[in-house]
Amino acid sequence: MRYNIAMISDYFFPQPGGVESHIYQLSSKLIDRGHKVIIITHAYKGRTGVRYLTNGLKVYHVPFFVIYRETTFPTVFSFFPIFRDIIIRERIEIVHGHGSLSSLCNEAILHGRTMGLRAVFTDHSLFGFADAGSILTNKLLKFTLSDVDHVICVSHTCKENTVLRASLDPLMVSVIPNAVVAENFRPLNYVEPSEDGQTGTRLPPINLLGPDDTITIVVISRLFYNKGTDLLIAAIPRILASHKHVRFIIAGSGPKAIDLEQMVERNVLQDRVEMLGPVRHEEVRDVMVRGQIYLHPSLTEAFGTVIVEAASCGLYVVCTQVGGIPEVLPARMTQFAKPEEDDLVAATGRAIAALRANKVRTERFHDQVKMMYSWTDVAARTERVYEGISGALPEEEFYGIHAAGAWTATRGRAGVQSFALMDRLKRYYGCGIWAGKLFCLCVVIDYLIFVALEMIYPRSGIDIAKDWPKKRIDGSPNRDKFASLNRSRSSRHRDKR
Repeated sequence: MRYNIAMISDYFFPQPGGVESHIYQLSSKLIDRGHKVIIITHAYKGRTGVRYLTNGLKVYHVPFFVIYRETTFPTVFSFFPIFRDIIIRERIEIVHGHGSLSSLCNEAILHGRTMGLRAVFTDHSLFGFADAGSILTNKLLKFTLSDVDHVICVSHTCKENTVLRASLDPLMVSVIPNAVVAENFRPLNYVEPSEDGQTGTRLPPINLLGPDDTITIVVISRLFYNKGTDLLIAAIPRILASHKHVRFIIAGSGPKAIDLEQMVERNVLQDRVEMLGPVRHEEVRDVMVRGQIYLHPSLTEAFGTVIVEAASCGLYVVCTQVGGIPEVLPARMTQFAKPEEDDLVAATGRAIAALRANKVRTERFHDQVKMMYSWTDVAARTERVYEGISGALPEEEFYGIHAAGAWTATRGRAGVQSFALMDRLKRYYGCGIWAGKLFCLCVVIDYLIFVALEMIYPRSGIDIAKDWPKKRIDGSPNRDKFASLNRSRSSRHRDKR
């Protein structure tokens, strides 16, 4: 089946990051599979209005006020009029939101359900349960996911975290990891494997490192506290003091960049620590191939796409053993460390020693990563979620025969969510003694706004956007598509006459 899908999040290009790359790559592969996909995000500097990306991917940059880390100011209801206009104009059937902290995502799922659309949410982050920020975020997530059709998490650890935070039935949550475009992250001297079974697989030449050869450690990250920048600041002087022929290349920006620069100046490490500042996503590979080790000191991480990209470039990965990171790469590609200064320094030392002793065959990493992660596979699995929530896939097949029966018995409903207002209010009312009543009030107001918009701005007054012309596999234009457009034009002319 062909679906019209709206990917909605505050986080998208030109801002670099894992969520941004995930949305773009998933959307592109879904378009390749025959679906229509648009992206709704806020306006960035120099990017406003409507833009078309590769393969007809349309991006709506909505002009909303940004308050912190590219997140828009939450207004709950003010996004509804323009959201409704876009949804009707593009004939959207499924709303797919990304990011727990994205205001546009949370509001779009609420409005989409009010308009009778199927809703999917993808969680890319991990949150705690003790601090005030996490408590408020978890309550907001519980509000959003009380009336969602299905949830996707990027790792099993992320699934456990999301199920606990939002009090979800685990059957409502699927695990679909991120992926990487391996062709865009090749090692510097990569040699394509031979397809001749007799000659076997060709491997790039092994770069043997001598005791006096320089080893470069690469760090590419947003310089925030949760990314372990304080841990990095403490570890770099100790690593460089213990290893004479080692240097660092650090790329990224954030509020901790000043602290990092002060550390470099205080320890007089300007000749051994190169700071590049922010880099574009298409420049990441060129930075990575300059090194032999990738250091990822994050304090919390649901998946960590950047470490997959680093391994694909042939780098040995040193990373903290937190969140979903241990699920991403096999042990032969990584050195794990506790999120502590001493253990991170020790793990980096073990990685340096392993490379100097040539115990790690990093030239094999690219082909292995290419076999493990594929955006085509991610798109196929996401498509199956769409089929499950729309009823195209039998409930027994989507959830499992025994699981579906247990779910219906415990939840009192089938896998497909009801759009009835009373059913929605029942789901929201169970979110808490006071929060449940507040959530129900928000839903009622949202429904009244929807009714008012239907009366003031009827659907008949909104122009329907033409779909991007598709191409056949052989590259020739789809004549059936153009023929249908011509027939619709001629019918409108006859109506005018």
